[in-house]
Amino acid sequence: MMKHVLSLLVALVILGLPAAAQERSGPLRIEITEGVIEPLPYAVPDFVADSAAAGDFGRNIARVVASDLSGTGLFREIPADAHIARVTSFSSPVQFADWKAINAQALITGGVSVDDAGKLVVRFRLYDVFAGQEMGQGLQLVGTTDGWRRIAHKVADQVYTRLTGESPYFDSRVVFVAETGPKDARQKRLAIMDYDGANVSYLTDAASIVLAPRFSPTGDRVLYTSYESGFPRIYVLDVASAGRRVLQSQDGTMSFAPRFAPDGRTVVYSLTSGGNTDLYAMDIGSGQSRRLTRAPSIETAPSFSPDGSRIVFESDRSGTPQLYIMPAGGGEAQRISFGQGRYGTPVWSPRGDLIAFTKQSKGRFHIGVMRTDGSEERLLTASFLDEGPTWSPNGRVIMFTRETQGAQGRASLYSVDITGRNLRQVPTETGASDPSWSPLQK
Repeated sequence: MMKHVLSLLVALVILGLPAAAQERSGPLRIEITEGVIEPLPYAVPDFVADSAAAGDFGRNIARVVASDLSGTGLFREIPADAHIARVTSFSSPVQFADWKAINAQALITGGVSVDDAGKLVVRFRLYDVFAGQEMGQGLQLVGTTDGWRRIAHKVADQVYTRLTGESPYFDSRVVFVAETGPKDARQKRLAIMDYDGANVSYLTDAASIVLAPRFSPTGDRVLYTSYESGFPRIYVLDVASAGRRVLQSQDGTMSFAPRFAPDGRTVVYSLTSGGNTDLYAMDIGSGQSRRLTRAPSIETAPSFSPDGSRIVFESDRSGTPQLYIMPAGGGEAQRISFGQGRYGTPVWSPRGDLIAFTKQSKGRFHIGVMRTDGSEERLLTASFLDEGPTWSPNGRVIMFTRETQGAQGRASLYSVDITGRNLRQVPTETGASDPSWSPLQK
């Protein structure tokens, strides 16, 4: 399997030696290699509140930072009851010997205050405990008190990037379909939340069925399909205002499965007319559409490459649903899936190197990844029903829908690392399906 999909090697760990006897000659860094090693142990004491106005923000921010880091599967928090040293001031010297004694290889400390304008001010530092030094310079973040969770995600993003060298993804959101009611009368509406399931808000009501929301490249708009007119129609919704408009469509046709191009000005989608389903591209500003495929088969679920030059999509032109790639302007398509089973819902990785997909084979559903030429296929999950992958902003994690077997058939959101490890359920207050991960927030 490609090196970027391989498991984690914590460079500072020397196999076969007790933790207390480990030494390290290089800087603290998690490297992506072929080894499978235990997560890097770290400590994050409660951030120190510099004033009474800071209240519980210090404790709460530290808990979100710890949840973000430990949730990756790359890091293991050392619990507070194991701490020897106590951090009572952000400016106090670090007692590295006390942290080294409990094998904390990274230490995160912070301070929290509320300024005269009522803004929340958060400072933090990251230390390499075994080297006895700070990693880079400490940072200060300022935001609203209501936005304390977002500040916490930004702190975790900084720590994650410094320790892995990879792009961050915690300060991001997910739009999804919230599902309520019994299976035979299910209500579906659009909802948006932080990547970890917090701060849920609803973008549409439950008056009509909505499907397949998709974020714009800048995260300010969402495309989705609605059946409120009786036929599937594509809408574009402004996330901040929840204002929306329907994209132009032809009478007697059905349009669905939309997705933005990387430039944010073009939408590619499926349109069914006269019993045939093909791919079309529309300029959002002018409403002008052009046909991309002309085949007596079903073409759907298109997704652009990050550079906008190609589109991967699902087609049954070979007799069963398979994955194909063609130029963004249309033209000859090349099949890339050749394993046993049925393939669908392909999504190009933000890194451009992998395509995630849904696969149905031998009565099971899987989320998988393959290279853009179809090689090195790897199945990451298996269950009664897994479908609809979406990529984290850094291309490291995939979120998808999992439905349980039974009369109720509740749908939930799950995430998995591209190694196939660290499968986790994303907490939601209702049933949830069709996730779409935003880019990092600005």
